[in-house]
Parts: sequence; structure tokens; C-alpha cells
Amino acid sequence: MVVDAHVHIFKEIKTQPGSEAKRDLGYGAVMAGDRKVRVLPPLNERTTHTAEMLIAGMDWTGVEKAVLLQGPFYGECNQLVADAVQRYPDRLVGAAYFDPWASSRSEFDTVFEGSSFRALKIEFTASGLSGIHRGARIDLESITWLWDELEKRRVVLAIDLGAPGDFSYQTDALRGIAETHPELRIVVCHLALPKPAIEERPELWQLWKDQIDLGRLENVWFDSSAIPYYIAEEGYPFPTVGRYLHIAVDRIGPAKILWGTDIPALLTVATYPQLVKMARLHSGFLAAEEQAWFLGKNAELVYGM
Repeated sequence: MVVDAHVHIFKEIKTQPGSEAKRDLGYGAVMAGDRKVRVLPPLNERTTHTAEMLIAGMDWTGVEKAVLLQGPFYGECNQLVADAVQRYPDRLVGAAYFDPWASSRSEFDTVFEGSSFRALKIEFTASGLSGIHRGARIDLESITWLWDELEKRRVVLAIDLGAPGDFSYQTDALRGIAETHPELRIVVCHLALPKPAIEERPELWQLWKDQIDLGRLENVWFDSSAIPYYIAEEGYPFPTVGRYLHIAVDRIGPAKILWGTDIPALLTVATYPQLVKMARLHSGFLAAEEQAWFLGKNAELVYGM
């Protein structure tokens, strides 16, 4: 069983309120503010990544299930994700988009009542909700109700806190949420975002280790997505990814890490088959049963597949 714990679908690029304007340039390129960003290989005239494109890619590579996450870059896609899960209930699990700093508790109820969402994605990064709401914190008393509700409803919190050194990298605040909500399952995205530039600075490298150590809590996991995107110049098979995975496993064990890609953005640096082969290659130091948990069983457990 191979499960991709971090993928995205979108019909079109949208601009979230408060974030930088985005415009589809076609053939996989997007204008985000004054930056040109490539989110797909230049294959299609329209920049889109549908559920059918994802499922075809999964069939091509032998990925059996995937978790659909959302974020401000692609824009809110709640209905699109819900519809995809309804069409492919044996293949996909969906996470909702919700902005607790701009939306009310009643709006949260509207999103989740009668829905099939198994998770909520909070992209609290400089280019996400932390950038939209300058100075916001995840431990504000005014949004404590959200963590209570997620725990009560048994909804997984998938959260991206950005990179070490960013204001959004609020490890202690997340530790507090995890400790006071022991039944709330939390998945920190992108293996807490290690990068060579961060590794070269001892103070930032320690911040990364501190966040990885949250995995020693019973209710905290990490997904391993996106890292090749930040070391694209290294080229396939991105050996640094394997080294970071090894370091994380040494600190928190293989039962606390979920394999994921972050496609479609990762398709700009490697094909989907390459990403799957890379996952097997870099987890080859694990015992067979441990590798099976990393490649799929951990995600099945956490997301209730």
C-alpha cells in the first residue's frame, strides 16, 4: 500500500482575500504578485490539476490512495475537494480549507456539517495565512475553540508552519495545542521544512530539530512532502532528502513520518514515478515493515482510511 499524504487539486488558480494577486499565464506558469511561479510542467494550455489528472497519475505510479490538502496559493477549493472524494471514495481523503482569523465559528460549522472532510489544512506560512494576517499566532485565545472542535469531531489538523526562522514557525505554540488536546491528531507538513541554507546556520538547524521533536508526542506526525522543490539544483534522486529523512527517523522513529509529495508543484522537478522510486530508495535503510508504515500505513492510520 502506497499512500501520498500530501497532494493538491485545483480547477483554476484563485486569489484568496488578503493575499497577493495571482494570474494564470498558461502552460503551468502563474504570476503571483510580481513573481512568475511554475506550478506545473508546461504541458497544458490551462494551468489546472484535476482529480482525474491526479487519479491517472496515481494509477500510472502505483499510488493507491492520496490525501487532498488545500492552501491559500491555489485558493479555497472545498467544493472541488468534496466532489472529488465523493467520486473516488476508495482513493481519496479530503481536507477542508478554513481561515480561523477571518471566519466565524458558524462558518466552520457550515464547512464541516454533513461533509466528508477528514482533516483541516492550516497553511500558516509567510506566503499563506501568516502573511495574510500579519502578527497572528496559532495560540491566540480567540481561536482556541477551533482546536477544541477538531478534537471533538476527530478531524485531523494538517499544519504548515513555514521554515525555521520565520515568524510563523511557532513550535512552542503548536506543542501547547498538542499537549492540551491529546486526542487531536496533528500532521506537520514538509518534515518541518529543512533546507541546506538552514542546516548551515546552527541556530536555525536547532529550531528545525526542536520542531521535529514534536513527533515524540503521541498525537503528532510529519509528512515528508515538498523537500526536493527546495533543492532542485541537486537533481534526481535528491540524496539530501534521504539524509533529512534519516535524521528525522533517528529522532522520532519511522512510525511518525508519512510519505508525501506535494504534487503538482513537485512535478516541476521530477516525474511522479521518480518521486515514488525516490521514496523507496530513501527509506531503504528501514526494515521492511517500517518502510511499509512510512510509505502508506502511517497515513492510513492517521487519516482514518
